Amino acid sequence: MKKYCIYILICLLGASCSDLLVEEPKSLASENFYNTDAEAEAAVNAIYGPMRSNNGLGINYPAQLEGLADYGNSRGSQTPVSLYQGLDNTNANRVGVIWDNFYQSIRNANLVIQNVPKGVDISEASKVKYVAEAKYLRALLYFALVRNWDAVPIRTEANMTVADLPRSSVSEVYQLIVADALEAEKGLPETPAAIGRPTNWAAKTLLSEVYLYLEDWDQASAKAREVIASGKFSLVSTAVAEDFQKIFGPEVVNTPEEIFYFKYNRQQGFGLVSYAHRKTSQYNYYGPGGVYAQYTDSVSNSFIKNWDGKDLRKSHILYNVDIGLGPNSCLFRKFRDPDATAGAGNDYPWYRYADLLLFHAEAEARAQGAPTAAAVESLNKVHRRAYGFAAEATSPVDFKPSDFNLETFINKVVQERGYETMYEGKRWLDLKRLGIAKQRIKEVKNIEVAEKHMLWPIPNSEILYNKAITAEDQNPGY
Repeated sequence: MKKYCIYILICLLGASCSDLLVEEPKSLASENFYNTDAEAEAAVNAIYGPMRSNNGLGINYPAQLEGLADYGNSRGSQTPVSLYQGLDNTNANRVGVIWDNFYQSIRNANLVIQNVPKGVDISEASKVKYVAEAKYLRALLYFALVRNWDAVPIRTEANMTVADLPRSSVSEVYQLIVADALEAEKGLPETPAAIGRPTNWAAKTLLSEVYLYLEDWDQASAKAREVIASGKFSLVSTAVAEDFQKIFGPEVVNTPEEIFYFKYNRQQGFGLVSYAHRKTSQYNYYGPGGVYAQYTDSVSNSFIKNWDGKDLRKSHILYNVDIGLGPNSCLFRKFRDPDATAGAGNDYPWYRYADLLLFHAEAEARAQGAPTAAAVESLNKVHRRAYGFAAEATSPVDFKPSDFNLETFINKVVQERGYETMYEGKRWLDLKRLGIAKQRIKEVKNIEVAEKHMLWPIPNSEILYNKAITAEDQNPGY
């Protein structure tokens, strides 16, 4: 079933390895392209290629972010990431490639937004759908860019032929993100056109998180409530740690908690090139072998040490192996695929229902100025499932509103999200948003985070190409 569905996805989303999908929008004049559903769909598919490739979400983007999380460390060439003193040339080049890939996908989205409405053999409904998908993906990309680089050039269909563009303000970038996401919310369908395509629920989830960053608690809570009230999503049930493979395993096609994922399989060029869980000593969590990229310690790292051993997520994600750093060292195996031959078959979860519930828990409490019953229930759903209880029923591990004030409740939500989304490339961005990144790294790792490490450097490729950005415009410290 996974292979069958992935075959369909390859046809729909396999832009990264298809010259046809990548090149057609560039090589054919716009008046001769974007005129049919097939041509418009090919153009939309081309958006996915660069952003989901091995140099984008396939490995570089989450790997760079995971090296910054408080619960682990990077090794090898990525060691400087976990030292928090700024990126060396190797890692600066890596994030530069991410930048280039994301902007290539933005360019492809701009082509769709600009040209699909002019198509002569496409229904108006199809035009709306394709443009909405392009705007959703463009919003995701700018959301990633602004959180990691701060002010960035805004390239849209209106100025895509202009090479020299200055960095727009963070506020302006967020204005575009919200505008695109709202358009996507209106134009995307309630059910995905194919597995891996976004829906209006994915747009609402994106808006919920974006509003958290903008500290618009009412809007963040409202968008999350809409998704919850839809009844479209639920948490996958668990009884033992291995049941989490029903969420993250390489054979999984989709689940009731999937809101928006990037889909991968083991076919050459279409796999998630796992950034850890490689073959080491007696363990084999990634077929092709290689080396691990991140590790942690179950005693010296307080976030791991304080993690309740009864929480099924802990034994699902971590495994203890002496890698030459002592008997308490652990590696991560969340996206394991022992049968992988090239890339892994695991999908990358940009948004799961668990994300949405925790967005709601935080936003609702902040909006009301206290942990409400609804906010605590959203937290409890995730927490119950972690211990093998039914998400929708009361359990022995439930929290009560009276257990918290607003501050301690937010702390508990942040802790729960750290355990729930471990190794998904989300923790560092959460810590930065909350303004506690430096504090947490000092507490857990006893490292002072240099200010320059709070942002990634604008790549040389942009500075050399874009005359409106000079070395003086570089992020501090680079």
